[in-house]
Amino acid sequence: MPQIRPSTDADVPQIAAIYRHHVLTGTGTFEVEPPSPADMAARRGDVIGKGLPFFVLEDAGTVVGFAYCNWFKPRPAYRFSAEDSIYLSPEAAGRGWGRLLLHELMAQAERAGVRSLIAVIGDSKNTASIALHRSCGFTDVGVLAACGWKFDRWLDVVLMQRALGRGSDTPPAQSSP
Repeated sequence: MPQIRPSTDADVPQIAAIYRHHVLTGTGTFEVEPPSPADMAARRGDVIGKGLPFFVLEDAGTVVGFAYCNWFKPRPAYRFSAEDSIYLSPEAAGRGWGRLLLHELMAQAERAGVRSLIAVIGDSKNTASIALHRSCGFTDVGVLAACGWKFDRWLDVVLMQRALGRGSDTPPAQSSP
């Protein structure tokens, strides 16, 4: 049975390997060069330093997926909106584990004060990610047509969004940056 737990420094090489696979073979990320483990450690540190979740999915002692969110944009007015990121190893795909990660990410992001979770999905043909987000209550909010170039073709970006907690029904508890 897989277990979701907070990520640790020791997980970074496995996180980097999972992400490397997606950079080199997929269009879910528009990165074209895989970041090094040191780069992934810095990214993880940035997320955790902001008080946002970054966790892993472990199965039989091996990290088979990870999820985190980071501010949608760096400007202070966006501080209650975050972009989600979920990646699974190839052998973990198709088991419903992405849904486990996304549900946990929504819960942890809400506890961190996020009111709006935004999916920025690379490639409008990324039907698995789009279906996952829809199944978790995300709604379509737009498509940025042909805004990325990878693997010798133009790629769209699908934007989806889900309110967390009280969403935009009330002001946030903190109004200062």
